[in-house]
Amino acid sequence: MTEDDIKRIEAHLKRTFNTGGIQLKARPKQKDSAEVYVDDEFIGVVYEDEDEDGSFLFEMAILGEDLA
Repeated sequence: MTEDDIKRIEAHLKRTFNTGGIQLKARPKQKDSAEVYVDDEFIGVVYEDEDEDGSFLFEMAILGEDLA
């Protein structure tokens, strides 16, 4: 995942979720993904889609303890 990809995805997520607090950070060991944060809280990972060139997948887990 290139720095340009990270910037484009970050801008898209900010527009989609209507918040400027979203940041994407490159993962040092995995070159095909980036971590997603809202402010300082890790919320998920964006991966390159292996099946469709130029597309990405956003994966976010919601834990029971987060819903309390």
